[in-house]
Amino acid sequence: MSASAKPSQATITIEGSNTTAVLPLLSGTLGPQVADIRKLQAQAGIFTFDPGYGETASCESKITYIDGDEGVLLYRGYPIAQLAEKSTFLEVAYLLMYGDLPNAAQFEEFNHGVTMHTMLHEQIRRFWEGFRRDAHPMAVLCGVVGAMSAFYPDSVNINDAREREISAFRLIAKIPTITAWAYKYSIGQPFMYPRNDLSYAENFLYMMNAVPAESYRKNPILERAMDRILILHADHEQNASTSTVRLAGSTGANPFACIAAGIAALWGPAHGGANEAVLKMLGEIGDKKNIPAFIAEVKDKSSHTKLMGFGHRVYKNFDPRAKIMQQTCYEVLGELGIKNDPLLDLAMELEKIALDDDYFVSRKLYPNVDFYSGIILKAMGFPTTMFTPLFALARTTGWISQWMEMIEDPQQRIGRPRQLYTGAPQRDYVAIAARA
Repeated sequence: MSASAKPSQATITIEGSNTTAVLPLLSGTLGPQVADIRKLQAQAGIFTFDPGYGETASCESKITYIDGDEGVLLYRGYPIAQLAEKSTFLEVAYLLMYGDLPNAAQFEEFNHGVTMHTMLHEQIRRFWEGFRRDAHPMAVLCGVVGAMSAFYPDSVNINDAREREISAFRLIAKIPTITAWAYKYSIGQPFMYPRNDLSYAENFLYMMNAVPAESYRKNPILERAMDRILILHADHEQNASTSTVRLAGSTGANPFACIAAGIAALWGPAHGGANEAVLKMLGEIGDKKNIPAFIAEVKDKSSHTKLMGFGHRVYKNFDPRAKIMQQTCYEVLGELGIKNDPLLDLAMELEKIALDDDYFVSRKLYPNVDFYSGIILKAMGFPTTMFTPLFALARTTGWISQWMEMIEDPQQRIGRPRQLYTGAPQRDYVAIAARA
C-alpha cells in the first residue's frame, strides 16, 4: 500500500483471547473513513456502545455534508453561503430532493407541482376547532400533519415512486398553510388561504400577516430574508429530528406520519427551541453593563447558567450559517427602520466580549445560527411560540428528501439499536405471600 493510500480495514482483538474481528473501512466522498461494524458481533461476540450515536454512522447519504472542525455545510456539494446568496428556497428544495440544481424547465415544472398543492382539504380546517386557542403551534403541527394520510390516501404507497413524489409535493406545499393557520387561530384572526401568484416565502408571510379587511403589501426585503432563513434551516445531516424521520420511515410508516414524528422530535427545547432560548437569555441580561456578571456566571460550573446561541454539537468552529444570519439581521432591521435595537446591541456586545475571552475561544464556543435568527424573527413580528414551527416548516424539505433517499436505498432495514443491559439478572417469580 502506498504512503498516501487509505487503509482498507481495521482489526479488533479481544484482550486475553484469540478472538479477532476484521472491519472493512468505508470511504465517503468527503470526511473520515468509517468502520463497518455490521459483522462485529458475529466475528467477536461484542457490539458497540455509543449513547447519542455521536460516533456512529446510521446510514449512507448523498444529501448534506458537515465538517464541524472547518465550519463547512454543503447541500449536495454546494456551500450553504452560495445557496443562501444566489438561490431560492424552492430551488434548494429541488436540489435536496433530486440531487442537482434544476434547469429552467425543470424548475418551472417543480414549482408548478408544489404550488398546485398549497391548499388544504377543507375538512382539515375543522381540526383547528378541536384545539384550545392557547394550544402550542407545534401541537397543532403534530396533529394536523399526522392526520394528513387520512385525507390524502392516494399518495401513501411508499413503494410507488410517483406517490412518494406527490406526498413530498403535498408536505412542502401545505406546511406553510398549516403553520400560518396555527398562528392565526391562536390570535383569533380569520385564516388566509394561500395565494399561488406569490413566491413560497411571500405566500407564507401573506398567510401570516394579511387580513381580509385590508390590502396586503409585499416587502421584497422581508421576503428575501424569510427565503434565506428557510434555506439555512432546510437540512442539517443526521440530527435528532432527521434521524427520527428515518427511524419511523424504516418501519414502512407513511410519509405524513414520519414527518409528524420529526416535528415531535424538533419540538424539544434542546433541538428546535434554541433561538427562543437566546432571546430569553438576552432578556434576562437586560443591559450591557450586566454582561460581565453574566459571563462570570456562565464560567461558574455551580450556577448552571449557559451561554445560549454559542457552540454547537457538530460545529467546532464558526457555524457557517451564523454569518449569513447576521447579515440578514442587519438587512431586516434596516428595512423596518429599527436603527437602535436594544436586543441586537446587547447581542453584539455579548458576542464581542465572548470572542475576546479565552474561556470561550479555547472551548470553540462561537456564535451559531440561533444567535441571530431569534432577533430577526422577533423584528418581523413573529412571537416566540412560532420560532420552532418556522424551523419545522423549513426542515420539512430536508426531512422528506432524507425519507425518500432512505426508501430508495436497497440496504435499508428497520432501525433497531442495541442496548447495554444493566438490570436484574434472571430470577424466579415468588408468590406475594412469600415476599419479604
